[in-house]
Amino acid sequence: MPRPRRAEPPAGRARRRPLQRARRIGDRLAVAYPGTASELCALEHHSPFELLVATILSAQCTDVRVNIVMPVLFRRYPTPRAMAAADRAELESLIRSTGFFRSKASHILGASEAIVLRHGGEVPRSMEELTALPGVGRKTANVVLSVAFGLPGLPVDTHVTRLSRRLGLTVSSDPVQIEEDLCGLFPPEQWGLISLRLIRHGRRVCDARHPRCESCEIAELCPSRGSF
Repeated sequence: MPRPRRAEPPAGRARRRPLQRARRIGDRLAVAYPGTASELCALEHHSPFELLVATILSAQCTDVRVNIVMPVLFRRYPTPRAMAAADRAELESLIRSTGFFRSKASHILGASEAIVLRHGGEVPRSMEELTALPGVGRKTANVVLSVAFGLPGLPVDTHVTRLSRRLGLTVSSDPVQIEEDLCGLFPPEQWGLISLRLIRHGRRVCDARHPRCESCEIAELCPSRGSF
């Protein structure tokens, strides 16, 4: 006699389970890494424009190095108008230590000029306008939206990609899909915060090669714990 099939949970309950686990993860990370988006952001800045430039410089570079370069750069070129008129050779020299300095200089010059010509010298406040700036993709735009303006925005970097997959919050490796998956699990006012907290946790605990599951605040919620 065939065994009776186990009843499937109602569709609503099945959908809620990942959501409930994600919210518990968010709550625990909030305790471990308290603060506002601006406080949690490792890139030092004093304006949306400074944050935009710092995020461009941070590609393939440590935040520590960017924070060393930024004060010198902005003493020389403190505004979008000044940066747009910067001497390219001097700009490249100032940012050389961040790597890929020629392409970064092109992006900074192009974005600065566009901000001056299209937006009256003010960094725009929408995804569409930000990603229309030279060298600005979704990650950079989301950093500026969430950190500088306090608007919904969920930056996806290598840490967010790694942790969201390990935590079973996504199965994708595509940053745009990961952003969409995470945005579906957390309310808009927490998008920037969950990204920044995952980044902090990825740097301090959930290392790429040797995650410290024994000291992880969210280990019991992680389907990947102990598998490395």
